[in-house]
Amino acid sequence: MSIQKLKYTAIILLILLAACRESTKTSGEQSITVEKDSVLTKTSAVQATDSVKISEQEPFVLTEENAIDFFFNYQKGLPTTKVKVTTSLGSFIVELYDNVPYHKANFIYLTKKGYFNNTMFHRVVKDFIIQGGNADNKETAQKRREIGRYLLPPDTRKGYRHHRGTISMPSSEMDNPHMLASPYEFFIVVTKPGSYHLDGNYTPFGRVIEGMDVVDLINQQPVDDGDWPSKNIYIRKAEIVK
Repeated sequence: MSIQKLKYTAIILLILLAACRESTKTSGEQSITVEKDSVLTKTSAVQATDSVKISEQEPFVLTEENAIDFFFNYQKGLPTTKVKVTTSLGSFIVELYDNVPYHKANFIYLTKKGYFNNTMFHRVVKDFIIQGGNADNKETAQKRREIGRYLLPPDTRKGYRHHRGTISMPSSEMDNPHMLASPYEFFIVVTKPGSYHLDGNYTPFGRVIEGMDVVDLINQQPVDDGDWPSKNIYIRKAEIVK
């Protein structure tokens, strides 16, 4: 074999060797890419699972859309219920009516959530009503955010009237032609024998059965021009009692 042929042969061998090396390198890169894709897929799956777990752990919040269904189910099987309200001027006990289910369930739910604790009787109208369940503190605003924003439908056809000692629910200050109730507040009638002009517009959902003298004492406190008590009257605690 001539020297020229040997040179050609060597060149051809070098070309073939280089091609083999390039093929091996490309194959290896594809394997790594697939492995990376596989890892990303697993990571995405883990992230998705974590997202589901976070979603499952998010606290329940009441809204206009879910409140009625929630309280319809919540009130099932609730016994006749009494709530003791302890204030900075003494305590009284309210018995809730069984056949006003949404308002009863709402009051029990808020009581068990501790909403009324550290709120106030923020409106006192002499010889008429005391109104509670609100406060100008951050704690109350935070509780409302956590529980939710919703209203309750009126339930005025059960025959209950606004006798003295009746606990009822005010309508919302929002644009509210249907007199939907503001769920976080309540008022108690102190008028003798009652304030019957309220019938049909507001929903009585219980009555004071013990401690009406404390309700009267609250109603006798001095107030400013806006019916806000001159000295804060706190609801220290609301609790379910037998």
